[in-house]
Amino acid sequence: MPYINKKNRAELNPLIDQLSEKIANISKTEDHDAAFAGLLNYTSTRLALKVVKLRFGKMRYWIVASLTGVFKNVSDEFYRRLASPYEDKQIEKNGDVDIYEELDKEIRGL
Repeated sequence: MPYINKKNRAELNPLIDQLSEKIANISKTEDHDAAFAGLLNYTSTRLALKVVKLRFGKMRYWIVASLTGVFKNVSDEFYRRLASPYEDKQIEKNGDVDIYEELDKEIRGL
């Protein structure tokens, strides 16, 4: 999970902020709004691989497994904290998919 101690946050946040601004600015020069996604993908991938290279020197299976877990956890936490509440609001606003609604009632009745 991304909840590291305040000392480490204070050291990393200025660097992350600077990189974030650079990614946002580069993405503005592209011809489509989704360009930021490729830039984030590249940046996240290269950052993870660079940390591994500097810290361990070579790739090992346990590092692959750890990195896979980190990226999965990032995705899961992002979805849990932002995407799921956003989708819930859209359901309230626009209504649910009828079959989801049916199945939800069925499951709640078990």
